[in-house]
Amino acid sequence: MSDKNLEEMSFTTRAIHVGAEPDPASGAIEPSIYMANSFLLPYDPSTMNWSASEANIYTRNGGVNQGMLEKKVANLHGGEDCVVLASGVAALSALFFTKLKKGDHVIFSTVTYIATYRIFNELWCEKWGIETSIVDCTDIEKIKAAIRPNTKLIHFETPGNPTCCICDIEAIVKLAHENNIQVSVDNTFSSPYNTRPLEYGVDFVVESLTKYINGHGDSMGGAIITDHETCEAIRYQAQVNIGGCISPFNAWLIQRGAATFPLRMQVHNDNALAVAEWLEKQPCVSFVAYPGLKSFKNHELAVKQMKNGFGGVLSFGLKGEHDLYNRVVTHLNVFTSAVSLGNTGSLIVFLGEDDERMYLYPEEFHGGFYRVAIGIEDKNDLINDLRQAFKAEGLETVD
Repeated sequence: MSDKNLEEMSFTTRAIHVGAEPDPASGAIEPSIYMANSFLLPYDPSTMNWSASEANIYTRNGGVNQGMLEKKVANLHGGEDCVVLASGVAALSALFFTKLKKGDHVIFSTVTYIATYRIFNELWCEKWGIETSIVDCTDIEKIKAAIRPNTKLIHFETPGNPTCCICDIEAIVKLAHENNIQVSVDNTFSSPYNTRPLEYGVDFVVESLTKYINGHGDSMGGAIITDHETCEAIRYQAQVNIGGCISPFNAWLIQRGAATFPLRMQVHNDNALAVAEWLEKQPCVSFVAYPGLKSFKNHELAVKQMKNGFGGVLSFGLKGEHDLYNRVVTHLNVFTSAVSLGNTGSLIVFLGEDDERMYLYPEEFHGGFYRVAIGIEDKNDLINDLRQAFKAEGLETVD
């Protein structure tokens, strides 16, 4: 099937077929795994660019499986090009390393993944002399007030991890571009099935492929989706010369997972909304943070930006002391106490009062809370599992 024909087809069809052409050598209709770390050179290699990524030279420069996955992810995001690296954090670091230099100023959201927080709050400042400001990016006026003459980048997540806060992508992009500032968005919690930030004018999208696109909890990868020129710079500076390349096997696993990604994502969306609505009714629950709830701050903005659903992650608190959270988890049978998200199975993690970013979160989070990554099990089994765990600790529940 030609690329031109694929472009006219649905998101679901493209998730299966883009970058998954039959193997010309064997005729296999599913992608093979190319585990070689080096490739045959031409007759006279003396004039070759050893840091090039457009030809297969050395797998740190890029490999067959990586190239197939990059083509698929770029297509799903509606992007010109994509760089795939070893993890979501490798992708974040590669983007920031390539685009920022000493003396630049970055505005980043109060609610971000912990590695992003540490990069901008500690490491980049101390090691590279990059200035940073932590700003509530749900408030456009606060972003405007934080802009400096040397501001080069605004970075935020949609939704934010772990409070699920929603930033106005279109408004931030407009403000940024009026001030000659670029915008990067970590789209991991939403995925391209729900939100494609490039459609709002975002300059760079980062996605942890470990999560929904892979979807099986068995590999790691990260992607940067942007224009071809920037991707080439990232490949040269951060992939070839820093070396956070993805393994061919992990790229193959993620490529395989991507074929069912749209189907799984819709179930994540539906299940999470059902669980959030049930939790919101429980007398023992102190708060529920999920963009799909009508009571959630910026719910209408989430409806605008998240086209097919609100993702599979929610957070909630209990009315009780610290160890109640731990005891409830011991009674769960369907949920697993583990980090990450996007797996087929549901995960739950208790984040206590001493989390280093807690001071940046809304007041209701300060007593500790659960972050829950809803899987694709039967939603009634998920609700019943929570119900019986609450009851085991004497907590009141209602239908």
